[in-house]
Amino acid sequence: MTAPLLTARRRRARTEPRDRGILSAHDWRRPAVGTGWRLVHIVLFAGLIGFGAIPLVWMLRAAISTTSDLVNRPLSLIPEPALWENIPTAWNLLDIGQYLGNTVVLVLGSWVVQLVVSTTAGFALAVIRPWYGRFVYGAFLVTLFVPATVTLIALYLTVLDLPLLGFGITDTPWAVWLPAGANAFTILLVKQFFEEIPRELFEAAQIDGAGWFTVFWRIVLPMSRPIIAVVSLLAIMSAWKEFLWPLIVLTDPETQPLAVALPRLAQATNPAYLISGLLIASIPPIIIFLIFQRSIVRGIGFTGLKG
Repeated sequence: MTAPLLTARRRRARTEPRDRGILSAHDWRRPAVGTGWRLVHIVLFAGLIGFGAIPLVWMLRAAISTTSDLVNRPLSLIPEPALWENIPTAWNLLDIGQYLGNTVVLVLGSWVVQLVVSTTAGFALAVIRPWYGRFVYGAFLVTLFVPATVTLIALYLTVLDLPLLGFGITDTPWAVWLPAGANAFTILLVKQFFEEIPRELFEAAQIDGAGWFTVFWRIVLPMSRPIIAVVSLLAIMSAWKEFLWPLIVLTDPETQPLAVALPRLAQATNPAYLISGLLIASIPPIIIFLIFQRSIVRGIGFTGLKG
């Protein structure tokens, strides 16, 4: 490839992304317009960071404040004085470690169940395509329009006495894990992603003698890391902040997660210690998102959620 052709392609690659926006390449070459738009971008970016960081900064401020300072100066971002020992005191006083362990157990189980159900159901609907798949797909769509609170009583009666089995699973992690798998939204996300995989791959594998399980395990799953990251984030975040359902099915305080235990302890706890517990509970989801944000954004782009 000649040097002039390479230069022309590089110049076109630099101008094409800008031509897709509000301003054309000619507008970007004008110093006043280009500088003004870059300044707008910087201001918007800084504003988004500020609005996103203020709640976290205030939570940290409240966690290391005295009760009197928190009541008298609630909008101040600098505590007087700063009591960093509030965080380890809250950890020991409120048994944060035990409730955090309960939360991790419930979150991991819900994540595994939802991931297994979403990938297998999405594979069946998008790849195997049985004759009754359209009816199952329609049923999934209908459940998206039903509020979760409407099904609480029926769901509780189900886990209280499992049909055909004759025993209940309340006050066990299974009461939280199994309902987490019944998430129509993640199933539809995975189905949409699997439909984008060329069917020629499945047909070639079947010609070579591969069964559906081999196709699912060796072809589909290795190609589905972006959507698996998205489903994992949705499952973990939903299970981590879940309050109402664990409150209903986990009546033993020793088995309750952090989201249920902290409101129960709020009435007899120093507000600073309570907010310290909230701060500790907020750290793991933030770390998970920061670690896997690239895979999550890529998976959202593949599923078409970016609009």
